[in-house]
Amino acid sequence: MTRRVANPLVSGLVKIGVGVRGARILQVRGRTSGEIRSVPVNPLPLDGERYLVAPRGETQWVRNIRAAGSAELRKGRTLESIVVVEVSDADKAPIIRAYLELWAMEVGKFFDGLTKDSSDAQIDAVAPGFPVFRIEAKT
Repeated sequence: MTRRVANPLVSGLVKIGVGVRGARILQVRGRTSGEIRSVPVNPLPLDGERYLVAPRGETQWVRNIRAAGSAELRKGRTLESIVVVEVSDADKAPIIRAYLELWAMEVGKFFDGLTKDSSDAQIDAVAPGFPVFRIEAKT
C-alpha cells in the first residue's frame, strides 16, 4: 500500500494563516508518544455543524483523536480547541457526499470512484472505511 503524503504547499499556507478553502492544521496528542502531531485537514461545514472526514481511512490522526477525544485546529496563529464525536456509519452518507462536493479535486482519488452523485447505498457500502467526526467547541 502506498502512503500518500499531505500536500506540503497546503500545509505551509495554513501554517502561515492562509486557509485554502477552509483548510486547517489538526494538532492532536499522539496516543503512544504523547507528542503533538500535526496534519492538514478540511473541516466540512454542513447544516450548522462541522465535521472532520478521514479520506485516507484509518490513519494515525484518526487513531490519535479517538484516543484523545480532543484536539486543536490551527490557522496561522489562531488555535481553536475542539472535542470530537465519531459519527456512526449509518449517518455518514450525506457528510461524505458534501465532502466530495467541496474537495473531490483534492481527495476524490481516495474514495475509490465515489462522487458527490453516488447513491446512498454506494456510499454506505464503503462508509466504514472513512471515519467521520463531528466537531464541537471545547468547553
